[in-house]
Amino acid sequence: MALNVCEIFFSLQGESTFAGLPCVFVRLFGCNLACSWCDTLYAKDQAEESRSMELAAILEDIEAFGCSLVEITGGEPLLQQETTILIKQLVEKGFKVLLETNGSLSIDRVPEGCVRILDIKCPSSSESHRNMYANLELLTQADQVKFVIADSDDYRFARRIIKRLGHIPGEHIHLSPVSGTIAPEQIARWMLQDRLGARLSLQLHKIIWNPEKRGV
Repeated sequence: MALNVCEIFFSLQGESTFAGLPCVFVRLFGCNLACSWCDTLYAKDQAEESRSMELAAILEDIEAFGCSLVEITGGEPLLQQETTILIKQLVEKGFKVLLETNGSLSIDRVPEGCVRILDIKCPSSSESHRNMYANLELLTQADQVKFVIADSDDYRFARRIIKRLGHIPGEHIHLSPVSGTIAPEQIARWMLQDRLGARLSLQLHKIIWNPEKRGV
């Protein structure tokens, strides 16, 4: 069993409630969406960036970092059937596993014990029509939701969806500004005005390192 992998690297978690913690990232190749603000196009369009790796080799690379927190990301990880097998193996080995998914595919087969970070696409992404809203009913209090915000339309869209997320703690609902497009201060102002039960999340890795830098 193998997966098409773009990169495996060790860095600080830049997003979610785990931000700031050391984390091993496994970035898988392939995506079924084309978000307007995508910052990992190489994981979708550049096949030369990927390599096939046996699950055993991936596990060996992860274990070599000596870190208990692992994020499976992409691209879109759930496009590859073996992704859930890797997650199950990691959970069984005692790793804390995060899965970042674009929300267009069902999360129902993701193994228990994995924190699912569901990215709900806002209008500016040009992919909001691909959201699989049935996933909202599958989320548990351990899971997390992310909205990438570029403008006021995106914010209003996120605000409407958040009203349907009463079973998810506000600290697990993230509004993240599109880097270089909208000032975090603007989103903060809207959130405070609306008393929005959510968290403003900045991409920590883009603050610490050059926003164009990979492997961080």
